[in-house]
Amino acid sequence: MPKTNIKHYLHLHFIVFIWGFTAILGALISIEAIPLVWYRMLIAVLIVLIYLFIKKKPIKISPKLLIKLFIGGIIIASHWIAFFSAIKVANVSVALVSMSTGALFTSLIEPLFFKRKLDFLELFFGLLVISGLYLIFNVESDYTLGIIYALIAAFLSALFSVLNGLYVKKHDAEIISFYQLFFGVVFITGFILLTTGFTFEEFSLTKTDIIYLFILSSFCTAYAFIASVKIMKYLTPYTVMLTINLEPIYGILLAVIIFGEKEKMSPQFYVGAFIIFITVVINGILKNKKTT
Repeated sequence: MPKTNIKHYLHLHFIVFIWGFTAILGALISIEAIPLVWYRMLIAVLIVLIYLFIKKKPIKISPKLLIKLFIGGIIIASHWIAFFSAIKVANVSVALVSMSTGALFTSLIEPLFFKRKLDFLELFFGLLVISGLYLIFNVESDYTLGIIYALIAAFLSALFSVLNGLYVKKHDAEIISFYQLFFGVVFITGFILLTTGFTFEEFSLTKTDIIYLFILSSFCTAYAFIASVKIMKYLTPYTVMLTINLEPIYGILLAVIIFGEKEKMSPQFYVGAFIIFITVVINGILKNKKTT
């Protein structure tokens, strides 16, 4: 692997560790998933806008790209809502293990966008992942809704990763990030106005919520979002998605340290988690050999 790729790969691992911490913050913040994501994206887009202003980067883009980034904004907003919903109704461990299916979702989506044949070995690995999920479903039935939310989040994350892998080859990462975050806020705002409306009960924040939200929006979103999009210039969408599957390892370890007994699961859960994780890793290793 070239030195530049090693540098970007290590940077990606650092970002993935930050995303593992994102799950912890999601559990610590007291408000529900939709207002949490609205605050997160609003603060993040303001930070990115300030960054673009300081760097004196023009933000004008073509109408065609605007439509694409609008779709991307809806996808990432929906992904985060599903992800934090999984944490709220289940816990960090369940959400992160189920999210690790993202790489296999990517392996199914990538052929559609990059016009390559579907690999039947990937379908086999997909069946192994399903077996791991089935084991988790059987022993952790109380968390079924959380697992479903996390699987939706994993699919949306994979779709988002593949689409951005296409966009970033031709466009600036900061501009892509700004518009996707902005349109994510617009989408959630419209959804809230059409449903419950902005109520004090749902959007009121404690002092600790404000601190956690700022860390989540600045360090874990604005910085990590731009950096991850930039990295897609140097690494393939599958490599990015595969590395993201280390997020459960980082996140679960942090969760057990911070939350203790609440995050300790049955032995069968960890067997299912191991099946999912090792399948994704082996799939990635074999795929990497094919491309080298």
